[in-house]
Amino acid sequence: MGTHSPGHGLGRKRLGAAQIVFFVVAAAGPLYAIAGGVSATYAVTGSVGVPLSFVLLAPVLALFAVGYAAMSRYITNAGAFYPYVAHGIGRSAGTAVSYVTVLAYSSIQLGVFGLFGLSVSTWLGDVFGLTVPWWLVALLMVLVVGAGGVLRIDLNAKVLGVALGLEVAVLVVLNVGMFSHPAGGVVSLTPLSPSSLFTAGVGAVFAFSIAVFTGFEGAATYGEECRDPRRTVGRATYIAIGLTAVLYIASSLGMAVATGPDHIVERAAAEGPGLLFGLGGQYVGTAFADTAYVLFLTSQCAALLSFHNAVARYFFALGREGLLPEGFSRTSQRTGAPIGGSLVQTTISFVVVSVFALTGRDPFTDLFTWTGVTASTGVTIIMIAVSLSVIGFFRRRPGRETWWRRAGAPALAAVTLTAVLVLIIVNFDVLLGPAGSIPLLRWGLPGLLVLAGLVGFLRAEALRTRRPEVYAGIGGPLREDELVDSP
Repeated sequence: MGTHSPGHGLGRKRLGAAQIVFFVVAAAGPLYAIAGGVSATYAVTGSVGVPLSFVLLAPVLALFAVGYAAMSRYITNAGAFYPYVAHGIGRSAGTAVSYVTVLAYSSIQLGVFGLFGLSVSTWLGDVFGLTVPWWLVALLMVLVVGAGGVLRIDLNAKVLGVALGLEVAVLVVLNVGMFSHPAGGVVSLTPLSPSSLFTAGVGAVFAFSIAVFTGFEGAATYGEECRDPRRTVGRATYIAIGLTAVLYIASSLGMAVATGPDHIVERAAAEGPGLLFGLGGQYVGTAFADTAYVLFLTSQCAALLSFHNAVARYFFALGREGLLPEGFSRTSQRTGAPIGGSLVQTTISFVVVSVFALTGRDPFTDLFTWTGVTASTGVTIIMIAVSLSVIGFFRRRPGRETWWRRAGAPALAAVTLTAVLVLIIVNFDVLLGPAGSIPLLRWGLPGLLVLAGLVGFLRAEALRTRRPEVYAGIGGPLREDELVDSP
């Protein structure tokens, strides 16, 4: 397969708002997020107020999206977050964020490989009586996703669009079934009451809930491949937040309604991801529930492909700007895909899954949990940095946007997201489950994010001294109509 030389661009003008929504919502994986993430939130936190946490988080994420969308009109870069920070705060800070972003997004994809391997292995055993180790399934999927990562981006979008449409349809049917059969014959709204959420476990609930939303914020990653990035990125982000919020609120409430608020925690702890499909089999039919489980598996496939594409584009952008080895920026001459970044991410995934398999670690309680909470912590840090960057960027360009877009919404987003980050760190031991009592993991995993940021910052400072022309290009150019220099 031929490749462009490093520094050339990605495939151009192949994506519209709908296709980007497919990628970012597929990354959130609504079906597997609800079956796995929402059930885990109920079970681990013991809180009945999970639906209310989504109601409260959605506006916070929308506040973040206001400034995020405004910045997308001035900066188009496959690196998404770090160019925003580079132009809003400074190039060294932007590089620090870029390294945190790569670690966070790589982590969450690695975790889903573990969940997928376990889910398929269990399904093959239950349905066909086959004994297949989780790691074999996961490693095969690493290769499949890697192959998909070098295809044309619009072909990937079509696959994800079909998968997402089926997921949404299944969730609608399941929710109709659950709300039509409320426990005790009455639809209880207790999970939406403040007293159900604001208890001792509220911090852990918000921490889990922000993890479930992870993925919506990746729209700018595809900016270079949009037909109209000025409008597309912001529009896709708002749609993604709205769609996932509605699905999460309705489904988490539906599960509590069908089981009864007094029993949802107990049932979630006992049945895990099987709770959603068990309720589906009871109220919609076993055939439909079995089909829904298959889509639960394809939901994970869609998330894996989406995160792979996002990470590959980060590697591409960092290689292009000299922040990582130049070979990372190679693109396919035939498809325009970031083949260098895709191969690197495939290699990392293969090695990490192999290490967890060889050491006998559990794919869910270890691989999925450890990498998932690391990723959600990293994404929260990134969103705070981006919100502050919006304020810094438009402070030097006061006439470019309204006050609400350039300062009001980003400031509120930064404050509320910082509160969420504090809750995540304080409750990090709870998020890790049994492993939370191990100091190396409790402090080491968030410490990896700090280390990644420090390495990135020092890398940029070294370039400032040794290769100032490379340092000057960090974050890429602004749009042609933006004439004011960045810091």
